[in-house]
Amino acid sequence: MKITKHLVGVLLGSTLTFLAACHSTSDSTKEHVEWGYSGSIGPEHWGELSPDYRLASEGKSQSPIDIDTSAVTAGGGDVSVQCTASVDELVNNGHSIQANVSSGGTLTTPTGTYRLKQFHFHSPSEHTIDGEHAAMEMHMVHADDDGNLAVVAVMIREGSENPFFAKLWPHIPAIRGANQDVAGTPFGPGDLLPAGRQTWRYSGSLTTPPCSENVDWTMMQTPVEASAAQVAKFREIMFHNNRPTQPLNGRAVQAGN
Repeated sequence: MKITKHLVGVLLGSTLTFLAACHSTSDSTKEHVEWGYSGSIGPEHWGELSPDYRLASEGKSQSPIDIDTSAVTAGGGDVSVQCTASVDELVNNGHSIQANVSSGGTLTTPTGTYRLKQFHFHSPSEHTIDGEHAAMEMHMVHADDDGNLAVVAVMIREGSENPFFAKLWPHIPAIRGANQDVAGTPFGPGDLLPAGRQTWRYSGSLTTPPCSENVDWTMMQTPVEASAAQVAKFREIMFHNNRPTQPLNGRAVQAGN
């Protein structure tokens, strides 16, 4: 299923439903159907909230998933992430904290080349590795000229203070719908990505409504770190914004470089 340019515009502006992907509201249909992470609008009900969200319950290639490292196969291919750009603003879209970026970042995978649009965070992590959550997870959302999406996922574990997050965290907007100009805060690959660049790759979906499929997922095998205080600060504003893992349904998870 091809994701249209119109849908990308909606997604890249909400958190994954990413751009406005993934990313200034996260409501991704014309009816602006509200969804969330608990109660009657929580993940187990997303497929019931709107016909546009039906893949949330009917799809067979949904994300996130658990990465069973004993079942990973070879063949993920080479991945190149060039993320030298700058953050222009931070947005609290009610579902995540999203950093909208200027042009400059690219992702090249065996499926094509994509441009970085935004990155945002979930806590705890959406994906799990051998059944274990990380403290947080960052999604770097990319799109190509035809509206196809590719996401780089980076696990974040508690540890040392993250110097780049330290530049952003004081400016995180606490109020839903608010944004904060961060005056073009520059970043490079070393600011967002771990030193080890081995990956796991699979075909999945957006992790928020409309949960559209055929999203090219690249997960970094090595996590980055953030301090306990940084994790706590994020969780004061946005916590339990993670969709539960979804059935693999026979999909292959492949290791790559």
